[in-house]
Amino acid sequence: MKSCKKYLEYIVNEIHTTVVATVDENGLPVTCVIDMMYCDENGLYFLTAKGKNFYHRLRDKEYLSLSCFKGEDTMHSIAVSVRGKVREIGSEMLSVLFEHNPYMNEIYPTEQSRQALTVFCIYEGNGEWFDLSKKPIERDSFTFGKTTEIQNGYYIDESCIACGACLDVCPQNCIDISDKAVIRANNCLHCGNCMKVCPANAVKKR
Repeated sequence: MKSCKKYLEYIVNEIHTTVVATVDENGLPVTCVIDMMYCDENGLYFLTAKGKNFYHRLRDKEYLSLSCFKGEDTMHSIAVSVRGKVREIGSEMLSVLFEHNPYMNEIYPTEQSRQALTVFCIYEGNGEWFDLSKKPIERDSFTFGKTTEIQNGYYIDESCIACGACLDVCPQNCIDISDKAVIRANNCLHCGNCMKVCPANAVKKR
């Protein structure tokens, strides 16, 4: 599997444009389209204008989630999602973002016009990689900063009786069985079919 850095680099270099969700003053979700412009060992970087409502939501909540997608169609696609904490960097890295994203010079062509801009960093978070172009599908989770990894999906405990009922209902054929059944987590769709049919109640949700 790819390292966390590779995931962040993929977002910046291969996808770039993401849908970002924040929360407004009424606790309601708001989405907008934001380019992820740079990444390093400290996280993901993007910019916005200080006059935008997006800026004030970031300052108020200091948290966001994003999703992005690349592919010709669903069955040839890769999706990546991230959620985490953000902090304002200010103008400190503005030149770096402009250097790596020269199209920004057409939007903000002068130094005076760039005074409206400020840089944010997603410095701590967790994410998920989901590749539908592979057979079986490939998924992985990753963290950066001081975030503790949150495990999702399903596992099979020691009460499994190795009956094989779960094998017939798994859409990705990602369950192996010998003494007991084992789910290959990196190929699992998280559909929950195995848990529904298990006669021993051995399938547990993480």
